[in-house]
Amino acid sequence: MSAAAVFAPGSTALITGGASGVGLAIAKLCRSKGMKLLLVDRNADALDKAKAEVGSSSTDVVTSVLDVSKLDDWASLRDQATKIFGSIELLVLNAGVAARGTWGDDDYFRTTLETNLFGVLHGINTFLPVVQEAAKSRPTAVVITGSKQGITNPPGNAAYNASKSAVKTLAEHLSWDLRETKTSVHLLVPGWTFTGLTGGGQTKEKPAGAWAPNQVADFLYKKMEEDKFYVICPDNETTEETDKKRMLWSVGDIIKERPPLTRWRPEWKEEAAETMAKTQI
Repeated sequence: MSAAAVFAPGSTALITGGASGVGLAIAKLCRSKGMKLLLVDRNADALDKAKAEVGSSSTDVVTSVLDVSKLDDWASLRDQATKIFGSIELLVLNAGVAARGTWGDDDYFRTTLETNLFGVLHGINTFLPVVQEAAKSRPTAVVITGSKQGITNPPGNAAYNASKSAVKTLAEHLSWDLRETKTSVHLLVPGWTFTGLTGGGQTKEKPAGAWAPNQVADFLYKKMEEDKFYVICPDNETTEETDKKRMLWSVGDIIKERPPLTRWRPEWKEEAAETMAKTQI
């Protein structure tokens, strides 16, 4: 039985950031498999629209307005979830922000880390016991949304990169700690995806190079069928092979004692490009 068995009729998925983008796409995937939903987001209007898209007339779809950075809100959500559904089989910790700022801007760092990092921590600490209880009788899984910026670390948004790098580490440790249980863990790393977080909107057309959110959800399902932890999504411009070459070059900064972030340094860009072009994956 693969990890994708969690997408089962009658099981319940809790999805943060579930009102739009990748979260909503995963919600639609869950509904197509006959699952019940608890959609969580801080945008009440977006939640109403999302519920209409996935089945507003169904009592199997419940929404909850929540700021994932607020720990007290999570306890109330746990009470709501267990009262209405009894169990949570799939926990998708997807909510995130992409604020902009720089050194000296405390709000930029605090907002980013409280949402992207502590939002995940709060979700794990609050709902892992609920998921593990469900695992006694049904397949269960935890999906955590990371970012390629948390792996290759491009310059320009230190707080976001740091938050997603920390999320990657947390997901890896969670996977290790649950390795002998019946709960699988997966790090979902979208590529260029046309969502509200990346500047997409209802009045704009998806760029040719970007994936749509449903493609990310479908890729997640495929990788869970293969029992993969790392779900590193390509897009229409960047292949899986290219991603792997970029990751190898980045870790080479440490191994070869180069300065950090050499892929973006003018004096190293040519060598980086030539090396990645020759690298066999």
